[in-house]
Amino acid sequence: MDWTLEVVVLPVSDIERAVAFYRDQVGFHLDHDTRNEHMHAVQLTPAGSGCSIVIGDLPAQNEMEPGSMKGLQLVVADAEAARQELLDRGVEVSDLTVITEADGGTFFGFKDPDGNSWAVQEIKARAETPLIPREHSGLGTWAGR
Repeated sequence: MDWTLEVVVLPVSDIERAVAFYRDQVGFHLDHDTRNEHMHAVQLTPAGSGCSIVIGDLPAQNEMEPGSMKGLQLVVADAEAARQELLDRGVEVSDLTVITEADGGTFFGFKDPDGNSWAVQEIKARAETPLIPREHSGLGTWAGR
């Protein structure tokens, strides 16, 4: 049996600010923004990913302190290009760190306005062998968009 991780709940203090950050600055695709008199939930997905983030005011979001998610990880084929893209979009990012010269050993990071932190890992092999084939994702690649 396959088990797929498809949603990570991300605690934020301001839903609209978080949507603007993840959609407009980081470049995640806005899948849906659902609200009614009882709730507000938003799902966003990085291009090429099978896993989304969900922000909102549902009980699971309200149980976590905004900014308490640390070390969520994204993978790109070209960390330098992805880092520059985020810088160009106004996102504060850390310097590139090379832990090892082997593929998968280069990282940088960023935080959202609440302090939830992300690591971005370079795996060059993702350019040729994405985890989700591009023809099926409909979203292209995250790096270089």
